[in-house]
Amino acid sequence: MNKRPATLRGIAQALDIHVSTVSRVLNGNLDHAGRAASKETIERIRALAASLDYQPNTHARTLKTRHSHEIAVLVPRLSDIVLATIYEGIDEAAGAERYTTFVANTLDLPERQRERAERALARNVAGLIISDVHCTAEPGFLEELQERQVPFVLVSRRRGEHCSVTSDDEMGGRLAAEHLYSQGHTRVAVIAGEPHSSNARDRTASFVAYYRERGIEIGAERIIPGHFDTEAGFSIGERLLAHPQPPTAIFAVNDFLAIGLFGAMRHRGLVAARDIAVVGYNDTPLAAHLQLTSISTSMHAQGMRAVETLLMRIKGEPVQSHRFPAALIVRDSSVCSP
Repeated sequence: MNKRPATLRGIAQALDIHVSTVSRVLNGNLDHAGRAASKETIERIRALAASLDYQPNTHARTLKTRHSHEIAVLVPRLSDIVLATIYEGIDEAAGAERYTTFVANTLDLPERQRERAERALARNVAGLIISDVHCTAEPGFLEELQERQVPFVLVSRRRGEHCSVTSDDEMGGRLAAEHLYSQGHTRVAVIAGEPHSSNARDRTASFVAYYRERGIEIGAERIIPGHFDTEAGFSIGERLLAHPQPPTAIFAVNDFLAIGLFGAMRHRGLVAARDIAVVGYNDTPLAAHLQLTSISTSMHAQGMRAVETLLMRIKGEPVQSHRFPAALIVRDSSVCSP
């Protein structure tokens, strides 16, 4: 039977030592090892690695003299037009610098994120661009990458102090609220997207905060989370519209949710702008065709900026997070009074 090759994580678990310590001992030089652990711990790690016939990770061995010109991009689903547009920007910017890119779909699952990232690192990629980070997660994989000195940049979503390139989603949520409030809408609802996504949380929180500042509390029954797709938009829309006092305006934190909402409205004989004001988010190409008011997020530019930032990290240059300003694009769907 074929034995599975030994891994840094397996050795770390067997010895009850942090994986970053094992990595520095086995993939670094003597100075790195001495700073990472005591002499006794170093000997234990090396002894177990030898007994398991551990083969050092190619990426770690060449960390400082990296020759690869590949960038791995981790996305929840490339079928999402927002992420596909961001990736087009990534690929364009990378190509201009003679880098190639490839995508790994993680289905927004942390365990798949780790597995796909490790596969990419085994290919000695130059760095990672990550768009599937969970803002609700405990410290873990990103911190390990940081300790292992793997260059990475977050895009579309953010978490903590990790370097990220995003839209200003707090600004975007506020713009949506300001637009609806200015037309007299006080009975409003939010189709809030995925709770683990920083962009959904920021958009929702700033929208709710704007109304709270004006003395209007949006009840929890009118702030409903769900997947970023039309099916969720339809089902959540049905719930909101079935209320004895349905909202006069609904903010959907992405355009697909808004499109699903349109279906729920049509199912009840309702029309956006005539019966209910609707605002979406991301200003995808479909928004213009459907006359959907939406928030522009500079999707393509996010991708390009993510590559520029990652290449600076690869060169060892200082970097900082960047947020593109959001912009409200008003169309027919939201122009109506309660």
